Amino acid sequence: MTSQGKMSQGKLTVERREALSQAAVDARRAAYAPYSNYPVGAALLTDSGEIFKGCNVENGSLGLTICAERVAAAAAVTAGQRQFLALAVAAAGGATPCGGCRQFLAEFSPELPVLLVDVQQKNAVREVRLSDLLPQPYGLQRG
Repeated sequence: MTSQGKMSQGKLTVERREALSQAAVDARRAAYAPYSNYPVGAALLTDSGEIFKGCNVENGSLGLTICAERVAAAAAVTAGQRQFLALAVAAAGGATPCGGCRQFLAEFSPELPVLLVDVQQKNAVREVRLSDLLPQPYGLQRG
């Protein structure tokens, strides 16, 4: 889960959307999902232009399973990145991030654009805002 290439700073262009979506599809191939058989890949674009990939990693103790979105975000944070520009999630049906991932990502970027990539339909990508998926995130005051 290391950074995967760089993209120049700026808005989410068509080229960036495609690269981010493809990175999520690529990450999905590494998923470890023997219990759900539902592999998910995620790719997170930071303001430095780097893309960080993640995949879901399941565990026999299901509470220890970690989602692709949090793997990608943790990899970015580990590399010193805290400003996220966009996230792509690749799954069958174009699934949205779970509630835990929504809250986790809102800590860093509550207005994050989220690209939902349906791997069952070629070029099927829908964009939503994290704030639409989680309109009232929980938050502690930082001191």
